[in-house]
Amino acid sequence: MNTALVAFLYQLADDEWIAGHRQSEWLGLAPDLEEDIAFSSIAQDEVGHANYFYGLLANELQTTADHEAFERPAAERRNAYMLELPNGDWAYTIVRSYFYNMFEQVRLQTLLESKIVALRQGADKMLREERYHTLHMQTWFERLLIVGGVAKAKTVRAICELWPYLDDLFSLGEDESDIIAQGIFTKTPAETYAIWEGIVRPLFIRVGYEWPGNPLQGQSLGRSGHHSKHLDNILSTMVEVSGTDVHATW
Repeated sequence: MNTALVAFLYQLADDEWIAGHRQSEWLGLAPDLEEDIAFSSIAQDEVGHANYFYGLLANELQTTADHEAFERPAAERRNAYMLELPNGDWAYTIVRSYFYNMFEQVRLQTLLESKIVALRQGADKMLREERYHTLHMQTWFERLLIVGGVAKAKTVRAICELWPYLDDLFSLGEDESDIIAQGIFTKTPAETYAIWEGIVRPLFIRVGYEWPGNPLQGQSLGRSGHHSKHLDNILSTMVEVSGTDVHATW
């Protein structure tokens, strides 16, 4: 078993799994029908990406994708901490989704350089969907900051609340050195962040919002298995059906 590969796959899969779940919670609650459909579609894409990565994990660990998605406790999860936090209001969701999807785009583009063939192949397909995700979230993010009033105030508050958690988002966890040395992922957190900033900062300038500064402090939360009570709540909800009969074949 390649320990570094497994550690990184957990980050990829858990990120997409939790992000997709949070986005799916907007079904029937989004501001309008168009957004209801859009968020449902994006959530489905994210869960599909998670399924792909969980499948790679299952092959590596001789388990199943369902086991990796549903049966692992919170302490074994390696998703970024910010992704498990409650959706909050629409502005909060848009800010988090914008930050994450821009990060995901950079990460997937970097995976095209990976020495792991399956990661290159998966990233190539996922990037086709991710272009839609990033465009959608960028449009909303910019709109909320330009419109002013309550919408802008809520968006600014969400930026301030989420910015400190970006450190964990870019972290590669405890196996960072091996992940990079083996060519599984070819960029350090600082290098990934620099690319991300190069994409996001021009939008901040365009809307006249001051850049909050570099969030990287070298600390890891979710990437090291440190999670909030909110992840426990998500996992409990996920197994409400399968947990009724753990021996059943669904």
